[in-house]
Amino acid sequence: MSNTQDYEIAVLIPCYNEQLTIGDVVTGFRRALPTARIYVYDNNSRDDTAMRAALAGATVFRERRQGKGNVVRRMFADIEADIYLMADGDGTYSPDDAEALINTLLTERVDMVVGTRRDVTVDAGRKGHAFGNKIFNRLYRSIFGKDFTDIFSGYRAFSRRFAKSFPAVSDGFEIETEMSVHATRLKMPVCELELDYGRRPEGSFSKLSTFGDGRKILWMFAMLMKETRPFAFYLAIASALMAASLTFMTPVVFEFLETGLVPRMPTWILSMVLLMTSVMVFTVGLVLDSLARSRAEILRIHYMDMPALSTMTRPAFAPVPATPEKRAAEPRKAREGARAA
Repeated sequence: MSNTQDYEIAVLIPCYNEQLTIGDVVTGFRRALPTARIYVYDNNSRDDTAMRAALAGATVFRERRQGKGNVVRRMFADIEADIYLMADGDGTYSPDDAEALINTLLTERVDMVVGTRRDVTVDAGRKGHAFGNKIFNRLYRSIFGKDFTDIFSGYRAFSRRFAKSFPAVSDGFEIETEMSVHATRLKMPVCELELDYGRRPEGSFSKLSTFGDGRKILWMFAMLMKETRPFAFYLAIASALMAASLTFMTPVVFEFLETGLVPRMPTWILSMVLLMTSVMVFTVGLVLDSLARSRAEILRIHYMDMPALSTMTRPAFAPVPATPEKRAAEPRKAREGARAA
């Protein structure tokens, strides 16, 4: 098992009105990871979240832009570490699983480990959430690939090069979806670890909106597909336009073949406009697909510029590199030794 004490670990906890649970969460992570630094980012809480986190021993910062995506972007930009562990402040994730996530990150030599929530699609606090989890996970696998089975899990461990290469353009709870797409897009090594998922204590309420956040996530799916798979995205639009064109065109063509006349000229013009638009959209998809590939290559190069996690910490037995002064002194010592002999 890898020794987590050899690495600088940062526990990142985004929070909004979690005064009932944040103290126990911070205390749990301090016990589970004694050498880690714990950061709580308060997102304009109207209760005593920040104070209770500070009293429990966390370093507290405030992010004034509302939304979990804004908090994650700020955390990854501000904090320097070898390993990042992100969890929620609502007490639904067990700090005792933190070491297992980090050891999996190290032993599997991956850039992200997702703590998948056991039975979350059966019991996610609300039936609407459970149904949404199931539908969106299936949709993700059909569009972006089969790397993940729980794209909404907020319990994750990251390498430094994942955190520093992640663009984080989302504002809200759709940030986890963007993380998953980023890893799939760059073909990063990732894995999942199934963990128990707890319930909120009495008096603590979820910030999720079944329909509001579901609409945002669906919109994020469309935008991420447009950015990462533009050919498939525009091909779907072009196919719909082509189908509409053929629907309007077919009766006019049959009528022309029978009578030699085109009595419904507006319908024919509309079908031609739809046909030309379909061809144009298809062409746009081809061009943007080339650009998307170029962007992915640039992101991949930036990602590869950062050292892998296994090389970021020098083993205890590794020789210490010689300083310039020491290298300059070595030939002189060798000559003095030769004269003495």
